[in-house]
Amino acid sequence: MQYKYLAALAFSSLTLAEPAVFNKGPLITDFGQHAKVEAMLPLPADAKFKVAFDVAEQAEPGKLNKRFNSLARFVNMHVANGVKAENIQLALVVHGKAGFDLLSEQAYRQKFSHSNANIALIKALADQGVQVMLCGQSAAAMEISAKNLMPEVQLGLSAMTLHALLQQQGYTLNPF
Repeated sequence: MQYKYLAALAFSSLTLAEPAVFNKGPLITDFGQHAKVEAMLPLPADAKFKVAFDVAEQAEPGKLNKRFNSLARFVNMHVANGVKAENIQLALVVHGKAGFDLLSEQAYRQKFSHSNANIALIKALADQGVQVMLCGQSAAAMEISAKNLMPEVQLGLSAMTLHALLQQQGYTLNPF
């Protein structure tokens, strides 16, 4: 009986906590909201990141791909916490059905009868130097033509090839 009371008390105090405040920017202002973390481990003043993100899951038609937004959050939260923007190099490797989220507006609308919510995000990422790459094997399997991709997207032989080349350049793989 005591345990039930303690669990109920603990849960009720959790539900009364203030919701986290997620901030915009500082570099990509329309995407990549992030929360301030109190008492976090300090980031080295000279921190450098070379990170590849792997995305295979497509967003619901007409919706933003949350995995793409993770790159904007990565940039924003690190710059907001003192990492120099020039010390952050990111690559987005897309394969599987997520390749559809890289279609141009015209091609996306033709396929899904919706606007592609990812276009502004991909442009903002590319403007920050993010390499946006699509697996050529997935593109072939999904019948995605290079001419139907956003101009910011580079087509590679395969996601496996892209990751191997990025690793040779010192990129680590972000598992999220």
